[in-house]
Amino acid sequence: MDGKLVPWDDAKVHVLTHALHYGTGVFEGIRCYETQRGPAIFRLADHVRRMVESSKIYLMKLPYSEQQLSDAIIQTIRANKLKECYIRPIAYYGYGEMGLNPLKNPVEVAIAAYPWGTYLGEEGLRKGVRCKVSSWCRLDPRVLPPLAKATANYLNSVLAKVEALQTGYDEAIVLSTSGTVSEGPGENIFIVKNGELITPWIATGPLQGITMASVKQIAKDFGISIIEREVLREELFLADEAFFTGTAAEITPIREIDGRIIGEGRRGPITEKIQSKFFEIVRGKDPAYEKWLTFV
Repeated sequence: MDGKLVPWDDAKVHVLTHALHYGTGVFEGIRCYETQRGPAIFRLADHVRRMVESSKIYLMKLPYSEQQLSDAIIQTIRANKLKECYIRPIAYYGYGEMGLNPLKNPVEVAIAAYPWGTYLGEEGLRKGVRCKVSSWCRLDPRVLPPLAKATANYLNSVLAKVEALQTGYDEAIVLSTSGTVSEGPGENIFIVKNGELITPWIATGPLQGITMASVKQIAKDFGISIIEREVLREELFLADEAFFTGTAAEITPIREIDGRIIGEGRRGPITEKIQSKFFEIVRGKDPAYEKWLTFV
């Protein structure tokens, strides 16, 4: 916290922390995987750069450089002696003046690292998950900037996630305000149709995911065609395959959407091919992608 290692139980903030009241924070979710060469952080530089860019959108001046943030993340993992973990760096406006203007408040930075398994479950990775198209829409860019990974944005995601769970599904799929597919509450989404990989384009509001970008590169290297465009809701139902991507979700197949079975109702061959390569990469088993790994 703010440049110092702090015991877990002492990692506290003031009750009048600005971000607690107004959502004025930006953050990242990063994973570190166990490899034969020890723990390796997946695409650390890209995650830190996105956090810095999120802070720029919100006029938040971070008190640390990208290199300092990266070094602190590595230090936190080492201090906790973790072989594999999830990492949560967050920058937020702290205690100072109350009110909507945060600019006079200190910008505080914390980094937590802890063990965390697959977000949508090990069975979900193998067999796929059941999804509901949410009644809640993805943030319109005229309301809040969807390119920023900001704490306030995720209240929208919470509503979609809870609605899906309470109606018996594993996860939600969120549409844009124009009615086309955007993303999951905490994941990007891909569909496969006639051997092509299709994902909603940036104007529909999805966060530009690091795992999403990785999948695009993996698919390109496999010679799989990638298309970014508007995706209609009913195209989800007619897809040959569908899957989520995200740091937490990794690569999780989708087997059902709104009661419609997707493809053959299980992890499809293209999904499995990309998923298998992804896990080879993050565990340091493919030297061609070693540039994506930062060894702790």
